[in-house]
Amino acid sequence: MATLPLVPTVRRRQLGGLVRSFRKKAGMSGDAVAKAMCWDPGKLSRIENARGQLNPKDVARLLDVMGVTDPAALAAMEALARDAGKTGWWQTYSGVVAPSYADLISLERDADSVREWSPLLIPGLLQTDGYAREAISSHALTRTTEEVAALAEVRVTRQSVLTTRPERSPLKLRAVICESVLHQRFAVQPEIMNDQITRLISRATLPNVTIQIMPLDSTPHPGGAGAFSLFGFPHPMPDVVQIENLKGSSYAEGGEDVTLFDDAFNLIVGSALSVDDSLALLKKKERSSS
Repeated sequence: MATLPLVPTVRRRQLGGLVRSFRKKAGMSGDAVAKAMCWDPGKLSRIENARGQLNPKDVARLLDVMGVTDPAALAAMEALARDAGKTGWWQTYSGVVAPSYADLISLERDADSVREWSPLLIPGLLQTDGYAREAISSHALTRTTEEVAALAEVRVTRQSVLTTRPERSPLKLRAVICESVLHQRFAVQPEIMNDQITRLISRATLPNVTIQIMPLDSTPHPGGAGAFSLFGFPHPMPDVVQIENLKGSSYAEGGEDVTLFDDAFNLIVGSALSVDDSLALLKKKERSSS
């Protein structure tokens, strides 16, 4: 039976990116590293392109070949090599969770922080069940009622990273939400938005959650280009940017892409209301809706 090629996952891409970065810093060719490791010439290329496995036991020797002595690099790469193919609770929903969505859940589980610009929807990590169902059904045009319900369950279950993660501190979330999102109407269930605003106020009290509102009369900022999220990782792992569109999500690790979106997010934050003013706006909206 033929061996199926490995599917690139966000962890494999992070691992491959680190290997490539360290190799280039060492001024070594892929062939030279593979020869020193006594590997087939194509193995290192497959690892760097997230289509090959790196045995955790080989990480220390590989770093030694490339002259890397940083203990943090060793720990990070061993963890990535060990967990590259692992899945989690979302595997139960494999019929509805696309690979790019599984990558998102993995990022939320592994990252230290996420900074999110959300111009059209309440961020998934802050949605109520009712809001999640309505948002998913309006965008997932080919999904059945049962699939929408399953995806809403996944979205709500994801939110546990804000309060508890195995052997990790809760995820730090900084979300900037466009004020227009707060004016969305749900004709059949008008209480959905009321409940959602109450949820935002509640989440804003968590020490690891920061919520800002982008006012309707804001100054121009780069957020008009669309939604995105920046995932922060401890050194030496590269940060990751997620870019959303109607067909799903795409990801980029490290480099100029992340720098571009990091700069854009800082400008977006500067155009948004302060944390205190944002909370005041949410409370005002809650009172007017009750």
